[in-house]
Amino acid sequence: MRRREFITLLSGAAAAWPLVARAQEPGKRPMVGFLGDTTALGDGERAAAFARRLHDLGWIEGRTIAIEYRWADGRSERLAEIAAEFARLKVDIIITGGTPAVMAAKQAAPVVPIVFAAAGDPVASGLVTTLARPSGNVTGLSVLAVDLAGKRLNLLREAISNLDRLAIMGNVGNPLTVLELDELKAAAPLLGLQLDTLEIRRSQDIAPALGSLKGRAGALYVCQDLLTRGSNRLRINTLALAARLPVMHASREYLEAAGLISYGPNFPDLYRRAAEYVDKILRGAKPGDLPVEQATKFELVINLITAQALGLTMPSSLLARADEVIE
Repeated sequence: MRRREFITLLSGAAAAWPLVARAQEPGKRPMVGFLGDTTALGDGERAAAFARRLHDLGWIEGRTIAIEYRWADGRSERLAEIAAEFARLKVDIIITGGTPAVMAAKQAAPVVPIVFAAAGDPVASGLVTTLARPSGNVTGLSVLAVDLAGKRLNLLREAISNLDRLAIMGNVGNPLTVLELDELKAAAPLLGLQLDTLEIRRSQDIAPALGSLKGRAGALYVCQDLLTRGSNRLRINTLALAARLPVMHASREYLEAAGLISYGPNFPDLYRRAAEYVDKILRGAKPGDLPVEQATKFELVINLITAQALGLTMPSSLLARADEVIE
């Protein structure tokens, strides 16, 4: 999506994003709590896709439904605070994305229906019992984060033919990231890649971790989670660019901040589909009876501006397969 189109999208959706909480009269209309990982701008495209689909399904914000938007600003401690606030507001449903956010919501509101628009491995993370029969109060969409790790390595190896040493940055405080790191460690030797694992747990760990490489690695793979989103994605890409490190990311939004290549699910599409879960629950369905669905729309995006800055020539075969080329 071009910058001008995105700004237009944000403007059109602005009416659906209240800046402050509104007192709700009991019994008037259902209330949905939207928990965003980053900011209104950072998660704006996802929120807009969610609101549009709800509208298409007959829910008019401010008339037949109330949506309370809250933003974690990329801070993990905010997740629990917001989830507790939603519990106090007695929202009818919580919509969010990312395993830590879902866990925070589940702990704060154990009986409130929770819909996750994106969770890496909801069974392994303990969010649901099985994909077919989630049980409990949680359901949503899986993004196959661990399964995609090997695919991303193959794409990065194709983009940089002489790559032999790769750095992987991941928040080891996130159980899903640990699973992804294990998958990467298993896949790398098959591609002739040596790995340097950069373990982070907080924002302050990012710069020292990248500084510790001292030119050893030929590229950087970033495991996506709350810690590597928001303002930290810009920090990571800026430091990597200064070190002349090409970066592989899990979603297109990272390439806006000078990443080189991304492959992963289309997150606005996932939030659009999450609205359909909300619609079903509001009409009487139980979350535990709604099977977890998989992401179906994936995107390969290449940033040629970053490639040129790094002096890299992207293979024409890879460019031909890209869903989008930024230039």
